[in-house]
Amino acid sequence: MQANKLSSPVVSNQTQPYEKLAEVIQRHQEAPFQKPIASFNQQAFDQAEQRLAAHGGRLILDSGCGVGQSTRLLAERFPQHFVLGIDRSADRLERKLGKLPENAALIRADLVDFWRLAVAAQWQPDYHFLLYPNPSPKKKDFKLRWHGHPVFNYLVALGGQLECRTNWQLYVLEMQQALKLMGVTADLNPLNKIDEPLTPFEKKYALSGHQLWQLKAQIN
Repeated sequence: MQANKLSSPVVSNQTQPYEKLAEVIQRHQEAPFQKPIASFNQQAFDQAEQRLAAHGGRLILDSGCGVGQSTRLLAERFPQHFVLGIDRSADRLERKLGKLPENAALIRADLVDFWRLAVAAQWQPDYHFLLYPNPSPKKKDFKLRWHGHPVFNYLVALGGQLECRTNWQLYVLEMQQALKLMGVTADLNPLNKIDEPLTPFEKKYALSGHQLWQLKAQIN
């Protein structure tokens, strides 16, 4: 592999889980997120709901799907499910890698709105994947991590088996603690064997020698 395609490890000025994590989680639980839903996201959700209804199967969410490689591979691995990939970047979605199976779709939307709409519609995915989210490694950017954002309540409310993968252990350590504070037990383990990378980032990080991490939680 060419050196210019290698990836540097995550560098952060934070070495331990955020010290105010419990305070943040409590505050977000006591004050539900009230930001108005953008019309664009409502339209995207309506389209996704139509696709899900047309398929008629159980749901898998691939949140922050990027170029859609993970959506395609998950749809191939779970042929009886409908796999919905969601990303807010039109550029990434237009660069989708490979033809999608009929049991998959890509939707452009902001997850902050989409998850809230999914909870309101009583969606209950069997699986929910968060693959290599932007770690926002600076301590001051904690609120930009999913577990630091008030919408995390809605992610948990969706239920199903949550799986988050990252090359930054601290990210999933914090998420594990956040889930525990919300009454959810999560397993956190090194991800050492990858038969087929789910995302281009997973492939790049593995080839760059990064330790990958996998968090799994069954949310009822």
